[in-house]
Amino acid sequence: QVQLVESGGGLVQSGGSLRLSCAASGSIFSRYAMGWYRQTPGKQRELVAQITVRSGGSTNYADSVKGRFTISRDNAKNTVYLQMNSLKPEDTAVYYCNARDTARGIDYWGQGTQVTVSS
Repeated sequence: QVQLVESGGGLVQSGGSLRLSCAASGSIFSRYAMGWYRQTPGKQRELVAQITVRSGGSTNYADSVKGRFTISRDNAKNTVYLQMNSLKPEDTAVYYCNARDTARGIDYWGQGTQVTVSS
Protein backbone atom coordinates (compact mmCIF):
# COMPACT_ATOMS: atom_id res chain seq x y z
CA GLN A 1 0.00 0.00 0.00
CA VAL A 2 1.08 3.57 -0.69
CA GLN A 3 -0.18 6.89 0.65
CA LEU A 4 -0.11 9.94 -1.63
CA VAL A 5 -0.23 13.63 -0.72
CA GLU A 6 -0.47 16.31 -3.41
CA SER A 7 0.62 19.91 -3.03
CA GLY A 8 1.32 22.95 -5.18
CA GLY A 9 -2.14 23.83 -6.41
CA GLY A 10 -3.52 27.33 -6.28
CA LEU A 11 -4.80 30.27 -8.27
CA VAL A 12 -2.87 31.44 -11.32
CA GLN A 13 -3.65 33.71 -14.24
CA SER A 14 -3.95 32.45 -17.79
CA GLY A 15 -0.51 31.85 -19.28
CA GLY A 16 1.10 31.27 -15.90
CA SER A 17 2.76 28.20 -14.43
CA LEU A 18 2.42 25.88 -11.46
CA ARG A 19 4.30 22.82 -10.30
CA LEU A 20 2.39 20.09 -8.52
CA SER A 21 4.14 17.63 -6.23
CA CYS A 22 3.01 14.24 -5.00
CA ALA A 23 4.84 12.75 -2.02
CA ALA A 24 4.47 9.02 -1.51
CA SER A 25 4.95 6.91 1.59
CA GLY A 26 4.05 3.50 2.96
CA SER A 27 5.48 1.34 0.21
CA ILE A 28 8.29 1.12 -2.31
CA PHE A 29 7.66 4.13 -4.51
CA SER A 30 9.93 3.06 -7.34
CA ARG A 31 7.81 -0.02 -8.05
CA TYR A 32 4.71 1.97 -9.03
CA ALA A 33 3.83 3.63 -12.27
CA MET A 34 2.65 7.16 -11.50
CA GLY A 35 0.16 9.50 -13.05
CA TRP A 36 -1.77 12.72 -12.74
CA TYR A 37 -5.51 12.95 -13.36
CA ARG A 38 -7.92 15.84 -13.13
CA GLN A 39 -11.63 16.21 -12.52
CA THR A 40 -14.24 18.96 -12.60
CA PRO A 41 -17.76 18.72 -11.16
CA GLY A 42 -20.04 16.54 -13.27
CA LYS A 43 -17.22 15.15 -15.39
CA GLN A 44 -15.26 11.91 -15.34
CA ARG A 45 -11.77 11.95 -13.98
CA GLU A 46 -9.42 12.17 -16.95
CA LEU A 47 -5.82 11.21 -17.47
CA VAL A 48 -3.39 14.12 -17.75
CA ALA A 49 0.01 12.43 -17.70
CA GLN A 50 1.68 9.12 -16.84
CA ILE A 51 5.24 8.01 -16.21
CA THR A 52 6.61 4.51 -15.88
CA VAL A 53 8.70 3.12 -13.03
CA ARG A 54 12.18 4.41 -13.85
CA SER A 55 13.31 7.95 -13.25
CA GLY A 56 13.30 9.48 -16.69
CA GLY A 57 11.04 6.66 -17.86
CA SER A 58 8.48 6.62 -20.62
CA THR A 59 5.75 9.23 -20.47
CA ASN A 60 2.45 9.91 -22.15
CA TYR A 61 0.12 12.91 -22.07
CA ALA A 62 -3.39 13.90 -22.89
CA ASP A 63 -3.53 15.70 -26.22
CA SER A 64 -4.86 18.80 -24.50
CA VAL A 65 -1.68 19.26 -22.42
CA LYS A 66 1.06 18.05 -24.78
CA GLY A 67 3.79 20.64 -25.09
CA ARG A 68 2.62 22.46 -21.95
CA PHE A 69 2.81 19.92 -19.10
CA THR A 70 5.73 17.73 -18.05
CA ILE A 71 5.59 14.80 -15.64
CA SER A 72 8.73 13.64 -13.86
CA ARG A 73 9.69 11.51 -10.88
CA ASP A 74 12.47 11.44 -8.34
CA ASN A 75 12.58 7.96 -6.86
CA ALA A 76 15.18 8.97 -4.26
CA LYS A 77 12.70 11.53 -2.88
CA ASN A 78 9.60 9.36 -3.38
CA THR A 79 8.04 12.22 -5.30
CA VAL A 80 6.38 12.76 -8.66
CA TYR A 81 5.91 16.20 -10.21
CA LEU A 82 3.71 17.85 -12.77
CA GLN A 83 5.12 21.03 -14.25
CA MET A 84 2.29 22.99 -15.84
CA ASN A 85 3.12 25.86 -18.17
CA SER A 86 1.00 28.10 -20.38
CA LEU A 87 -2.03 27.38 -18.23
CA LYS A 88 -5.49 27.95 -19.65
CA PRO A 89 -8.85 28.43 -17.91
CA GLU A 90 -9.92 25.00 -19.16
CA ASP A 91 -7.12 23.49 -17.08
CA THR A 92 -9.09 24.44 -13.96
CA ALA A 93 -9.79 21.24 -12.02
CA VAL A 94 -8.90 19.19 -8.98
CA TYR A 95 -5.70 17.35 -9.79
CA TYR A 96 -5.13 13.88 -8.34
CA CYS A 97 -1.95 11.90 -8.00
CA ASN A 98 -2.22 8.22 -8.93
CA ALA A 99 0.02 5.28 -8.13
CA ARG A 100 -0.61 2.13 -10.11
CA ASP A 101 0.44 -1.32 -9.03
CA THR A 102 0.07 -2.98 -12.39
CA ALA A 103 1.00 -6.43 -11.10
CA ARG A 104 -1.89 -6.43 -8.62
CA GLY A 105 -4.28 -4.26 -10.62
CA ILE A 106 -4.58 -1.74 -7.77
CA ASP A 107 -4.77 2.05 -7.97
CA TYR A 108 -4.00 4.44 -5.12
CA TRP A 109 -5.13 8.07 -5.06
CA GLY A 110 -4.18 11.24 -3.29
CA GLN A 111 -6.73 13.65 -1.83
CA GLY A 112 -6.45 16.09 -4.72
CA THR A 113 -5.24 19.66 -5.05
CA GLN A 114 -7.23 22.49 -6.61
CA VAL A 115 -5.86 24.34 -9.63
CA THR A 116 -7.76 27.42 -10.74
CA VAL A 117 -6.74 29.39 -13.82
CA SER A 118 -8.31 32.80 -14.24
CA SER A 119 -9.07 34.23 -17.66
